[in-house]
Amino acid sequence: MSRLMGEGEARSRFQSGLVIPAMPLALSAERTFDPVSQRALLRYYVDAGAGGIAVGVHATQFAIRDTPGFFREVLAFAMEATTAWAEHRNAAVVMVAGLCGTTDQATGEARLARSLGYDAGLLSLAAFPRGSIDEMIEHVHAVAREIPVVGFYLQTAVGGRRLPYEFWRRFARVENTWGIKIAPFNRYATLEVIRGVADSGRAPELVLYTGNDDSIVTDLLTPFCVDGASHSEPIRIVGGLLGHWGVWTRRAVELFGACREIAGGHAPLTTQMLARGGEVTDMNGAVFDAANGFAGCLPGVHTVLQGQGLLQSAHCLDPQERLSPGQAEEIARVRRAYPHLTDDDFVRERLETWRG
Repeated sequence: MSRLMGEGEARSRFQSGLVIPAMPLALSAERTFDPVSQRALLRYYVDAGAGGIAVGVHATQFAIRDTPGFFREVLAFAMEATTAWAEHRNAAVVMVAGLCGTTDQATGEARLARSLGYDAGLLSLAAFPRGSIDEMIEHVHAVAREIPVVGFYLQTAVGGRRLPYEFWRRFARVENTWGIKIAPFNRYATLEVIRGVADSGRAPELVLYTGNDDSIVTDLLTPFCVDGASHSEPIRIVGGLLGHWGVWTRRAVELFGACREIAGGHAPLTTQMLARGGEVTDMNGAVFDAANGFAGCLPGVHTVLQGQGLLQSAHCLDPQERLSPGQAEEIARVRRAYPHLTDDDFVRERLETWRG
């Protein structure tokens, strides 16, 4: 468990619903690890009000596993830097490690993450493109014996596979699973996950997070009235674990708070908030390069952070991974169109401290 809190507190915080940005990897112009920028980025997330940080996930680049020892280096650095700054700020941060590969690899990554103090693991099933439900559920059981597991429905455009209702119903019944990040970018698939959880008998304790960057506000506002076999109350998506929240994070925290007020019945649902959802999706379309099948999603995130001074380079580990034609212009357009959803002033006032 992280040195910031015990396991019980970490799970309680996770269940309450958090803003969890997915951490991008900071690289120099030579494509080597940039610890100064990485530390600044983690401090930014803490000061922006994020309740958790996900490390070693898609946004951190799966290729960190290709160089021996680099995966461990990134996870250890993120834990140490976040712990130190969170303690300095008297903040609590739930740390989530991305877990990939077949069972031997994923359980090894889970043991490593646990040894470094991570609270939970976000489990990718991309290594099972044709695996049966039985095979995948056994895989989940094996990893969950090493670390609390958060399920991950990754969209097919970036390497995910279809995971049907029956998989999610059975996943929800696995001991030591905390929740599910729903990120298929597909409303039908999203509803299948929710139905599966409703029918599992664990809806009150297995929480749902949105990873649907194309419908963040809608997910957070909607009471899903799915009449499950053992749960008839509306199910809500309580938080977000999002690549999109890795940029303009201060505004994301504020938006999340406003959505929670509405979802809790403490504020009215207005057309302005519905319009805000469309604006967020438009911004995500530019940053994540939806027009080109998300080919430029990581360079898009890096470009925003570089423009704010949080990263010194927008490079990815793969030299071929770069902005798509016209994507820079699209990012500039949404920045002009929605200045109320950017946090440049917040970053500018604190950047020197974060990089110090």
